[in-house]
Amino acid sequence: MSKEPAPTPLPRRRRGGCLLRSLVLLALLALIVFFALDYVFNLRGNIAFITGRDPKQPLEVLLADQTWKAATQATVAELDHALHKMGESTEGATWRRLKVRRSAQGTWQRAAQTVFESHVEVIEFPPEQFDFSVSFQDKFALTTAQERLQSQDLAFAITANFRDPKGKPLGLVVHEGQQRNPPFPAWTGYFFVRNGHPWFGPKSLYEEVPGITTEVSQGYPSLLKNHTIFPYVDLAPNRYFDGDKISYRALAGVKQTGAVVFIVSGNGGGMNVLEIATLARQLNIQHATLLDGGRALQYSLNFGGASHDFAAFNTRFEFPWKLLAPQRSPVFIAVKARPNTASMPPAGR
Repeated sequence: MSKEPAPTPLPRRRRGGCLLRSLVLLALLALIVFFALDYVFNLRGNIAFITGRDPKQPLEVLLADQTWKAATQATVAELDHALHKMGESTEGATWRRLKVRRSAQGTWQRAAQTVFESHVEVIEFPPEQFDFSVSFQDKFALTTAQERLQSQDLAFAITANFRDPKGKPLGLVVHEGQQRNPPFPAWTGYFFVRNGHPWFGPKSLYEEVPGITTEVSQGYPSLLKNHTIFPYVDLAPNRYFDGDKISYRALAGVKQTGAVVFIVSGNGGGMNVLEIATLARQLNIQHATLLDGGRALQYSLNFGGASHDFAAFNTRFEFPWKLLAPQRSPVFIAVKARPNTASMPPAGR
């Protein structure tokens, strides 16, 4: 019986080439998987968020001189210079960004902070150039900020009030002067439009401002009135809400000039309630309330040649597992540029 010759081994150079091609293919596959997960689940933002949510470390902002300082200790001037302009419209809307962090306590945190930056976005609108309203679908069908923005040609859309487990809004909703959802007695924060002027603040402000009401979204909690943070935000933050929890946050408020300001978490920019309320006060916001946040936070903007979409978690695809379910909301706050720029009387205090 004849004996078969042993196979000739591949030359070392060919073996090395096969290994290199395999490694390149694996790297490409890993990149595809990474960006697919990022597209659906905001992977980069959530890595930055998870590695930077140590509640023992204060939120710090990167100042103009490239030094870090606790956000609650930064002055008005320091914050103003630290805000980096990302976009500005001809109507005067601005989108600015703060780079933030919590001091890294380990190698993994330091590596993540090096690769994935964390941000807080500050978006401001002059009310004489923009219309403000609530935005929703028929029967409060769940929708997204992107859908609201595109379907109504908006400059900005953001999650408004909180919802019940079935997805229906919790709290008063008024649109075009008609009540669409009943009040929720425990909620103390309000967005409302009276005589064409947008307001954000506590129930007492809602009751004090005169005029005809056309738009309302009730939320919880209210945070500031007359440039003062309500005591419960600092003294009893976990008695009424999860105030000490580092989470994706969204605050909306008005300045003394009437300008409307949204302070929102960007990638990794988790905050507790006192931190976001303090930022609002330092940015000269007079009255403010908290909007829905956490996994539900999403917003989209498109003005001045700049566009930006943020979703804290999946808003796009259905999955059989509840943990991965899309985070869609029933009610959004919508901001749209006016077709004409006729001036409005000042909103006052």
